[in-house]
Amino acid sequence: MDISGLLNDALSGDTVSQISQTIGADEGSTSNAIQAALPMLLGAMANNSANESGASSLLGALDRDHDGSALDDIAGLIGSMGGGSGAGILGHILGGQQNTAESHISQASGLDLGKVGPLLAILAPIVMGALGRARQQGAIGGAGDLAGLLGGSAQQMGSGSPLMGVLNSVLDRDGDGSAVDDVVGMLGGLLGGRR
Repeated sequence: MDISGLLNDALSGDTVSQISQTIGADEGSTSNAIQAALPMLLGAMANNSANESGASSLLGALDRDHDGSALDDIAGLIGSMGGGSGAGILGHILGGQQNTAESHISQASGLDLGKVGPLLAILAPIVMGALGRARQQGAIGGAGDLAGLLGGSAQQMGSGSPLMGVLNSVLDRDGDGSAVDDVVGMLGGLLGGRR
């Protein structure tokens, strides 16, 4: 099960133009911002899932509130600016890094800083919906699956993107300029203890 595939499907067609109209931005910078935001959200979730309590908390949220049905009404989700759940999800995922993340996405994409928050509030429930659907379809069993799937999807969506620097700046724990080794290192630690 490929999370990035689910997200690409969810954000295909007219969805980007719908999002750009909802947040009041042009389609080009909205699309760039989405390309920057998705790997960053997935990477931040992988980061949070790298320890047992973070992974359990995310699995609990999926089982409780996010069964994937959000993906069946993307238009409704966009129209309601994330249905009110976006801000709460972002608080869990990004915590104190949210302002930093928003300013990096704005710089990387050209999207006005004031529009990045509303964009993230729409994207966060879509990402949770994609994870929920993967969980329903049996791709996410336990905590190890979750961190591995998120890390892989973040890397896949970010690779080749000039906006990968956004992910690096938020998640680069050891200051070496790359978040990928940090995410992979965290995954290795988590998965290593489970084999």
